[in-house]
Amino acid sequence: MSKTIEERERVIVRFAGDSGDGMQLAGSRFTDATAALGNDLATLPNFPAEIRAPAGTLAGVSAFQIHFASRDILTPGDAPNVLVAMNPAALKSNLAELDRGATIIVNEDAFSKRNLEKADYDANPLEDGSLSGYRVHRIPMTTLTARAVEGIEEASSRDAGRAKNLFALGVLSWLYGRPTEVTQHWIEQKFGRNPAVAEANLAAFNAGWSFGETTELLDVQYRVNPATDVAAGTYRTVNGTTALALGLIAASVRSGLPLLLASYPITPASELLHELSRHAGFGVRTIQAEDEIAAAGMALGAAFGGRLGVTATSGPGMDLKEETIGLAVALELPMVVIDVQRAGPSTGMPTKTEQSDLLMALHGRHGESPLPVIAPSTSGGCFAAAFEAVQLAIRYRTPVILLSDTFLASSSEPWRVPVVSDLPAIDPAFARAGGNGEPFQPYSRDDHLARPWAIPGTPGLQHRIGGLEKTDGSGNISYEPANHERMTELRAAKVAGIEVPPLEVEADAGAELLVLGWGSSEGAVRAGARRARLNGHAVACAHIRHLNPLPPNTGEVLRSFDRVLVPEMNSGQLAQILRAKYLVDVESFCKVQGRPLFAAEIEREIEARA
Repeated sequence: MSKTIEERERVIVRFAGDSGDGMQLAGSRFTDATAALGNDLATLPNFPAEIRAPAGTLAGVSAFQIHFASRDILTPGDAPNVLVAMNPAALKSNLAELDRGATIIVNEDAFSKRNLEKADYDANPLEDGSLSGYRVHRIPMTTLTARAVEGIEEASSRDAGRAKNLFALGVLSWLYGRPTEVTQHWIEQKFGRNPAVAEANLAAFNAGWSFGETTELLDVQYRVNPATDVAAGTYRTVNGTTALALGLIAASVRSGLPLLLASYPITPASELLHELSRHAGFGVRTIQAEDEIAAAGMALGAAFGGRLGVTATSGPGMDLKEETIGLAVALELPMVVIDVQRAGPSTGMPTKTEQSDLLMALHGRHGESPLPVIAPSTSGGCFAAAFEAVQLAIRYRTPVILLSDTFLASSSEPWRVPVVSDLPAIDPAFARAGGNGEPFQPYSRDDHLARPWAIPGTPGLQHRIGGLEKTDGSGNISYEPANHERMTELRAAKVAGIEVPPLEVEADAGAELLVLGWGSSEGAVRAGARRARLNGHAVACAHIRHLNPLPPNTGEVLRSFDRVLVPEMNSGQLAQILRAKYLVDVESFCKVQGRPLFAAEIEREIEARA
């Protein structure tokens, strides 16, 4: 049958279902097909916090959102244009976020009396008129998937039940003209050792595509043309975790230092441990420590031994690592600490995002112990942030904290693959024994105020190590008040003297309001400002990636505008720092919901101040 084809500039699709329905897999496969077609894209996975939430309940809903477009986009989008709901709980959990007129595709087989009760529905929403404001397509996905798998030898009813996510993927792939070859090849590769399962999944995917093509239920196909405003180069889709891993590996290669990551499993930082464990071929060594304290100690010990020592964790783990980080400050050794922030305190909402560890990163240690803090702003930008963290740690002989978050770690985007040889070399500049017979001075300093990095066992470089205060120069233990003050000032001056680029401001003529973000808020801030401009508002925006030291022109920029708005996924931590340091009135927009900032929220806050 002939069907209408409509072009769209951008589309937001959300897959939602039970945590066992394979929504993350369906979303990832849709993402790969979208990337192959050349669209710009951004994704937002949303995982349930419960490990084994009862099937069909609201607590067990898993979702995956993808925003794809024929132009440059900055966020995974706000309200979905299309919701695929595999059961009543998925519908109920996500319905409030849809705009009227949005399309809802449901697996009507799942809307049984029992499943409706689990989702706290008193009546079937497919039949009571409550969805009259939406375009609802009821598809018996479970039944159609089972029918598609019939006749496949050795394929069980369980295989058919688990393949319904591929049926849904087939329907959406047809609806938006996604290439089928990418998914078909993945199925063949993924299940190559189990031909029956591979055949069942392939049959389900093809059945979904055929359903879209032949049914009268779906009478319109949509096309989103490839993006044309992207720089030429080789691209791959990465999430923040993969980009962090690649950045650390690249820094290891360019410095010649073997990489050692020591971590204790904690959501969501565990994924970095898993990712790096796959790269032993690059000399990467990973250790799953018995606890967070041990992991930090191993990373610091690796640094002492002349390796690239890294440890990664999330909020509660940072608490436990802080004493060792303080020791690294005193030892003045290079070490990278990655904090993938999550919603807290304590266990909090471990699979949800937040920016609430900023004050801890800056001030959460005993004594006067400043260190550099940097925060990537995009998933792909995690590569550059990891590489820079290693550069700073080695050049200035200091631990460096990198603040990522759950949103960056799990969301994906196209990333332009750099040429490794084009990346700057990182010189460890290990200390060498002098030939003049003078004793080694382990706390002498170079132009960056960094002390020598002496590898244990090197003849002539014997020196004292430990957390007690050192004498300036010789490194001998000292309790002298004046020496302690000098060493404190030197450590602070070393960090304060780190060269970071100035803050770049994108401002309209006559703009009186500056919107200033940090970390993962950049996409929402810039997209919100873009929307406000289209509505006739003059606005400026800027983004901070270096949180200690701050960009050298930060105070000047803040004083250049009548009003400064700082959106954060916390209770106003950066705003508090800026007010205290620069004595400038800063307005906060705070969101502590375990969800990222949305462009519509930034647009609303800008317009409220216009």
